[in-house]
Amino acid sequence: MNDSKNSQIKSKERVAERGEVFTNEREVKAMCDLVKDETERIDSRFLEPACGNGNFLAEILTRKLAVVEKSYGKNLADYEKYSLVAVSSIYGVDIMADNAEECRERMLSIWETAYKKMFKSSPTFDECKKAATFILSRNILCGDALTLLDDKGEPIVFSEWSLVGNNVKRRDFTLANLLQTQSYYELPLFEDVEDVAIPRPVKEFAPIHFRKVYQDE
Repeated sequence: MNDSKNSQIKSKERVAERGEVFTNEREVKAMCDLVKDETERIDSRFLEPACGNGNFLAEILTRKLAVVEKSYGKNLADYEKYSLVAVSSIYGVDIMADNAEECRERMLSIWETAYKKMFKSSPTFDECKKAATFILSRNILCGDALTLLDDKGEPIVFSEWSLVGNNVKRRDFTLANLLQTQSYYELPLFEDVEDVAIPRPVKEFAPIHFRKVYQDE
């Protein structure tokens, strides 16, 4: 069986049926280097509309967490908070359910490895991991970015996570609504843009402590 994180294909059948070919690590790094400053800004939002098992998103998260380590590695609470900001800034859609699941697991593993590198034991790790897991369940979805529908035939809905002190404000938006008047590079959810009309969220949540975001659902 191919190691899907290192191979460009999972099977010949998937290539034939879906045209599924993963991008090599060398190309991923080179393309991320083209927007190096953004990949190293903790809260800069990225959307990969055909994320596969997460080659691009994994590289971006790894870069962001390196910045979190450098900037906040001496304080547990700050590290946790900004590592979750890094996780919450990354979005992906893939038409294959196993890819979306593998991507979520891969991103969580990257976050956990980076965390434990800094803090081998922590009384708040389990709760923080629950928060990271929940955020990834909202940010990495199975669906079709062309039809804007998820695998259940419902509109794709992404959550925006905004840090307010030690709290997080969550707002949910349909991808279709976001794309009605904006390009991918102008989405208020995925990029900081001035003087644009922000689509109305389908749901808003009261601010909640960053470790407890999973309690919102």
